[in-house]
Amino acid sequence: MKPIITESEYMSESAGPRPPVLLDVRWQLGGPNGRADYEAGHIPGAVYVDLDSELAGPAGTGGRHPLPAPEAFGAVMRRAGVGRRSPVVVYDGGQGWAAARAWWLLRWTGHLDVRVLDGGLAAWTGELSTDVPKPEEGDFRPQPGAVALLDADGAAALARSGLLLDARAAERYRGDVEPIDRVGGHIPGAVSAPTTQNVDEDGRFLPAGSLAARFSALGADGATGIGVYCGSGVSGAHEVLALELAGHRAALYAGSWSEWSSDESRPVATGPEPA
Repeated sequence: MKPIITESEYMSESAGPRPPVLLDVRWQLGGPNGRADYEAGHIPGAVYVDLDSELAGPAGTGGRHPLPAPEAFGAVMRRAGVGRRSPVVVYDGGQGWAAARAWWLLRWTGHLDVRVLDGGLAAWTGELSTDVPKPEEGDFRPQPGAVALLDADGAAALARSGLLLDARAAERYRGDVEPIDRVGGHIPGAVSAPTTQNVDEDGRFLPAGSLAARFSALGADGATGIGVYCGSGVSGAHEVLALELAGHRAALYAGSWSEWSSDESRPVATGPEPA
């Protein structure tokens, strides 16, 4: 199944016999959660889900956005009306990172029918609603492990034996600046691949052929294992989605740089290219 859906495709499906469960996961790094924006206006029928408290566990040694406990995540999804067989569509404000995080979590926990609204709320041309739906509770039960997940050791190994992509901005990869984490730089052997280059000026994903060409130039050859990390496992999920559009399955290092850099014993590389 294609991991993204257009506005017109969503509108057609929402009028059909199996309308998707719609999740609003608007979020911005370092800002307030998106609930106020949701209450001011959202796509009709959408249920709000908070990334920081519901799509992540408490920050700590596992990074700023460690994975939530599967049981807690399952409860959030059931409250939102997600069933084992119900189609799910996720959107955010347009950047796509938060929506991709929800997409990845649902995929990782075994949900087979979940897609990201391409372009997010910024691409929506219909009316907005302030009504807060109260969906019937779903029956989704997470079964973690359905897609590949890396820990720090696995990410380090993949950087040596395969292709590990760093989805952060290039200046953070190089170590020129580090506005958030303890130290700047990257995992030794990782390749810089800013996720912002996977979308056009409107925040929509580039065509599959363009994405395939981009990742091929970065070393994706169809035979080598691929992993992705970012700052805290959010924008990295967006890159995993872009790789899937390009025909590649990739593992996510969910702890990402916020976990890696918190341990002073782990090596840090700087500069424009992997050693």
